Amino acid sequence: MTISQAQKLVDEWINTVGVRYFNELTNTAILMEEVGEVARIMARKYGEQSFKDSDKDKDLADEMADVLWVLICLANQTGVDLTQALKKNMEKKNVRDKDRHRQNNKLK
Repeated sequence: MTISQAQKLVDEWINTVGVRYFNELTNTAILMEEVGEVARIMARKYGEQSFKDSDKDKDLADEMADVLWVLICLANQTGVDLTQALKKNMEKKNVRDKDRHRQNNKLK
């Protein structure tokens, strides 16, 4: 699936099953909540925190997909073509960071 196809798929779902988009501020808050759920799993699986009983069945891939879903909703609502935005962002990184990471002694 391409990013463009994902944006269309989410839009179709929202406009049929989901009735309508939540407003942009609500979706921003939901995005933060979903990112927090990813962070919780990461802290427990890769960090020093131990799993709580309520966290043991959490699926990292599903939580990441939730983040992507809400991000796509926000892109659709605000008229952002995520394919073009990512291409432009990669171009920026290729210019700005061309040598930066290779010269970073902390990464060696």
